[in-house]
Amino acid sequence: MGKVTGFLEIDRQEQKYQPASDRIRHFREFTIPLNDQEVANQAARCMDCGIPFCHGPSGCPVNNQIPDWNDLVFQGDWDIALRNLHSTNNFPEFTGRICPAPCEEACTLNLEDIPVNIKSIEQAIADKGWEEGWIAPEPSATKTGKAVAIIGSGPAGMAAAQQLARAGHTVHVYEREPKAGGLLRYGIPDFKMEKHFIDRRVKQMEGEGVTFHYNVDVGVTVSMDELTERHDAVILCAGAERPRNPGVEGMDLQGCHWAMDYLVQQNRRVGGEPEGDEAPIWAGGKHVVVIGGGDTASDCVGTAFRQGALSVTQLDIRPIPPLKEDKLTIWPYWPTKFRTSSSQAEGAEREFSAATLGLVADEDGVVTGVKCARVDEKRKPIEGTEFILRADLVFAAIGFSGPRLDTYIAQAGEKLELDGRTNVKANTDDYKTSIDKVFAAGDVRKGQSLVVWAIREGRQAARAVDEYLTGSSDLPR
Repeated sequence: MGKVTGFLEIDRQEQKYQPASDRIRHFREFTIPLNDQEVANQAARCMDCGIPFCHGPSGCPVNNQIPDWNDLVFQGDWDIALRNLHSTNNFPEFTGRICPAPCEEACTLNLEDIPVNIKSIEQAIADKGWEEGWIAPEPSATKTGKAVAIIGSGPAGMAAAQQLARAGHTVHVYEREPKAGGLLRYGIPDFKMEKHFIDRRVKQMEGEGVTFHYNVDVGVTVSMDELTERHDAVILCAGAERPRNPGVEGMDLQGCHWAMDYLVQQNRRVGGEPEGDEAPIWAGGKHVVVIGGGDTASDCVGTAFRQGALSVTQLDIRPIPPLKEDKLTIWPYWPTKFRTSSSQAEGAEREFSAATLGLVADEDGVVTGVKCARVDEKRKPIEGTEFILRADLVFAAIGFSGPRLDTYIAQAGEKLELDGRTNVKANTDDYKTSIDKVFAAGDVRKGQSLVVWAIREGRQAARAVDEYLTGSSDLPR
């Protein structure tokens, strides 16, 4: 490494946040980036650890060559670092902002709770690439004459499209919404990632020959059979959108909503798009309860505070996790430990080991509270521990069960085989589905997961399609 003793001499430094009292007044990003010298110092902390777990199977799903670009940043070779980073990750400015950074948990220095600040360095490399004009369309010099349709423009679809276009194929992306990005755009709030980052990648991909078709709901406005007939291959990248039902009576009460309905509506509002036919969901002046303890629930918390909620309480059926993991038994894997998101730090109350028993309403059918109880180690309610939380607005955010089943999947019928969790069945060797010429990647195949996993699957599916169409491929896995 450029500075062999850097990890001994330089402390870990993280990006700072705007104060909560300031950031809840807007929907923009609120992190304060490190300057170039601070980033270089953090990169210098990357030690010559021999076996870099950070980019192994327990660290980075896209196998980012983290020690390599850390060294390049320390040496001041930012442009080469960007080239290295792009060799494994099409969209590092996305993952640098919203990835939970399993690479840092796998970092050797995390044995001492001071991992290299990999996520911030990744974001800094990508942002500098855009600032310096190093990122531009990379169209293929030759064309294969083959056409590929990609259903869905989330991170898996975007990654597959860019890789296939660069391999010389004609790529058409079909998106149900008015703009590209999938849940990157419509699910993740702007305060975590502003959407102009997606727009400029779309512009780059259009310069590489990718054609985006918006407001096309495959299975409604066009059938998958039509797309299969018009193209030499089709990749399903439509995501996992079906919300998991908490099994609580009263979700049809006025004031109770699925989390994604709330987040999508607010993202449309921030993006200046029509909000749709649904009535506005607004937390201003209300007591809000969010059922669920994951990232989507946390996004609801931050959104509610920015809308002016009086209080926000988050319910998690899991027991409160340990403050510190046992490194000798868990490292280098992602541990379950107590974490506080930036949204939770803005003032949320958190209830652990709390089951939702039902929803309380007034005589007009408007929700007024959430009935809860403490649970035992088997997550069964403990008699006598019941309590009611005041609630004017309730969001169910306990994850997703799989892809929508009422559109192209229903049209395909028994021809399209699903797995036991109702995801489209395909393996990670060739990503082929049970229908000839049709492949699947991302959450539609894997189930709900991270953006970085979607990028990985999109890239690997692109290679599989390239091999299918031409007999070989120079695209990386």
